[in-house]
Amino acid sequence: MTIDRTIAPEFRVINAVNLPDPQTYTLDNGTSLHVINIGDQPVIRLEVIFEAGNWYESEIGASFFAIKMLSEGTRSKASAEISEAFDRIGAFTEMTHTADRIGIVVYALSRFLPEVLPLVSELIHEAVFPEKEFEDLRNINIQNLRVNKEKNAYLATTAFRAKLFGSNHPYGQSQEEETISALSIETVKEHYHHFIKNGKFTVVLAGQVGQEDIKVVNEQLGKRQTEASVAPLKNFEQSHYIDTEVLVEKPESVQSSIRMGRKLFNRHHADYFKMLVTNEILGGYFGSRLMKNIREEKGLTYGISSHLVTLRKEGYYMIGTDVKKEFTQQTIDEIKKEIYKLQTEPVGEEELQTVKNFMAGEFAGSLNTAFEVADRQKILLLDGLPTDFFKHYIDQIHATTSEDVLAMATQYLKPEDMLTVIAGGR
Repeated sequence: MTIDRTIAPEFRVINAVNLPDPQTYTLDNGTSLHVINIGDQPVIRLEVIFEAGNWYESEIGASFFAIKMLSEGTRSKASAEISEAFDRIGAFTEMTHTADRIGIVVYALSRFLPEVLPLVSELIHEAVFPEKEFEDLRNINIQNLRVNKEKNAYLATTAFRAKLFGSNHPYGQSQEEETISALSIETVKEHYHHFIKNGKFTVVLAGQVGQEDIKVVNEQLGKRQTEASVAPLKNFEQSHYIDTEVLVEKPESVQSSIRMGRKLFNRHHADYFKMLVTNEILGGYFGSRLMKNIREEKGLTYGISSHLVTLRKEGYYMIGTDVKKEFTQQTIDEIKKEIYKLQTEPVGEEELQTVKNFMAGEFAGSLNTAFEVADRQKILLLDGLPTDFFKHYIDQIHATTSEDVLAMATQYLKPEDMLTVIAGGR
C-alpha cells in the first residue's frame, strides 16, 4: 500500500481527560499524605515537601544549602554510606529546591518502600552538616556560578527576574559568589532545624501503592511531632520596572540574549486559560507567530518562545530568544509588531482551532506515566486549586474565542508595560 504523503492523516479532537483523584490521609502527627495510586509498573515515587524555600530564609542561600546538605552525612552514616544505602536497593534520590518549597524525592521499586522510608526519616531528623562537605558543596556552586555567568542566557534570565521582582525578593534573587562565600554553616543549620527537622511537611506517594505502604509511611514519618507552619520571614517591596530596558554588556560576545515580559498572574486567576491560548498563538509552540516571523521568515534566530510562568504567589510572562548582536533591535521591533497584530486583528478560526487542538493533544500526551499524572495532582494539592482544575483544562482551552485572545493581548501584552533585558549588546 502506497501512502499519499500530501494528505494529512486523520485526527480526532481531544475534548476531555480524566485524572484519578488522589486519596488523602492524615498521619498520626497531623502530616498530610496524598496517594496517587496509578500505573502498571511496580514502582513508586516518594516526595517529602517542606514549605521552606526562599521565602523563609534569613539569608540568601540558606534553604538551598539546607536541603542539599541532607545527604552529606547523618549521625550514623557518612555521605558515601548514604549513597550506598540507596544504591543497594536501586533507588534514585534528588534534593529539590525552588523559591517556594524544598523537598526530598525518591524513586524506587514498590517493594523497597519499607527500606526507603527509614533512610528518608534519617535524612530529615539526623543530618549533621559536616564542615568539609559543606565547603565542598559551596565550592562546587561557586564554580558552577562562574560557568553560568559566561552564558548570556543565564545573565539575561537572572537580570530579568531581579528587575521584575527585586534582587532580594524570593522570586527575583539569585546566588552570587559573595553571598555563597558569606553564608555560614550555622545559618544553614538553623534553617534545617527550624523548617526541616522540626518543620511541617507534606508527603506525596505516587505509583503502585497499597494499604500496607500507607501504614509504613505512618510508622516512619507520622510519629514525630512537627511544628505548625510559619509565615514567610519577610515582606518584600514591589519592584518598579515598567517600560524599562536593562543592558548587561558583554563586549566580547557576538550574540545577545533578549528577555521581554512583565509580572502577570498564576493559575488562580480567571483569565489564566484564555492567556494560555493567547501565549500559545504568540510564541508557545514551534508553529507560533514569533517562530514563523523571526525564525522562518527573517532568519534572525534558531528559536524564540514565550512562556506564562506560574509560581505559588505570583506569575510572570516572558519572551526569550538569542540573536546576533546586530539583529537585537530588529528582533525587539518584530516582537512588538507581532504583539500589536495580536491586539488589533482577530485570530482566524483555522489558526485558533489548530492551536487549541495542539494544546489539548499536548496536555493529554503529558499524562502518559503515573508520575506525570502525580505532577498535575501535586499542583492542585500544594497550591490550593479546585480538584477539578485539570479535568476542565481542555474545556477551558476549547472555550476560548478569537475575541478573548484579542482582549487578552490588549490587556496584558502592552509593550509599554513590559521590561526588556538584553545580555550581550546591540
